[in-house]
Order: sequence, then C-alpha cells, then structure tokens
Amino acid sequence: MVTHVAAEAQGDERGALLAFLEEQRGGIRRAVLGLSEEQARTRPSASELSLGGLLKHVAEVEQMWLARAKQEPPAVRRDQSNWDESFRLVGEETVASRLAYWEQVAAETEKYVRSAPSLDDTFPLPPDPWFPPEGRVSLRWLCLHLIRETARHAGHADILRESLDGKTAFELVALERQEP
Repeated sequence: MVTHVAAEAQGDERGALLAFLEEQRGGIRRAVLGLSEEQARTRPSASELSLGGLLKHVAEVEQMWLARAKQEPPAVRRDQSNWDESFRLVGEETVASRLAYWEQVAAETEKYVRSAPSLDDTFPLPPDPWFPPEGRVSLRWLCLHLIRETARHAGHADILRESLDGKTAFELVALERQEP
C-alpha cells in the first residue's frame, strides 16, 4: 500500500468499502500517469497485458458487476469472440477516454452502493458454469469482489509500469501530487 485509506466514520461500512475500492482504482490511474498512448499500449512483459488494456478491463468489469447488481445488461457484452478486446485499447479508444469512462462507472458504483437499502441485499449470479446454480451474492460481496479484482490488476499495473520506465508506485504517488 502506497497511499493511506482514512478510517471510516464509526459504523460506515459502505464508506470503508468504497474508500478501499477507490484506493485500488488510484493505483491503476497512477500507473498510466504521464504515459504516451504508445507506452500505454505497449506489452512490456511475457504477458499480453498493457496498461491501457488493464485500465479498460477494470472499468468494464466494474460496470458489468454493477449492471448485474442492478439486474441490467452490461454496457459491453463480452464472450469468446471479443473477450481479448477487453484487455486492449482498440480503434479510437485512448487512455483519457477510458479514464473518463471509469470515472463515470465509479460514480455510479458509489451512488448505487450508498443508496441501496442494505449491504445484505442480494442479486442473482448469471447462469455461467463457474457460478453455483441459482447462486446469489450480496452487495457487500460485490464491493469486496471489486476491491479484490481491482487490487489484483493494480499489482499487475505496478509491474508493467516499472517495466516500461522504471517508475515505482511510490514515485507515481509523488508525481500525482505534483500535478495540478
């Protein structure tokens, strides 16, 4: 952890979950800080991952899970035919456009989590073979899952960024604080 998450107000579990999610989002946002579009599309490791692709992926995944919680279709449908596009910038997509999209998704996530009657409220999982039949999860589970998913990819982003130009998470925090 390179940033501090402030303690939640007494009894504000939603605030705590959202603060930890935002901290992990910040790790990915900082990983693309100051990069050119070409650098953001570069795959500097044996993996197919790029920083631009990770940014796109986490935004899509957060939106998809929020849509599931709302029992709505996701904004982007992914299947075997286009799954690879969820991990790379395509066409006119840019880091700035993906950051702006993720900002909207994050605001929607916060609004939904804060306005739900209870973190114990549940929603159905899709009928995919990796989920239990007729499975349901709570809004609390959703928050924890988004934290886990985002944190996992924030770690990937740290490695990719350091591989690109040697900047570490600590240096990126300092760089972020210098920007207007």
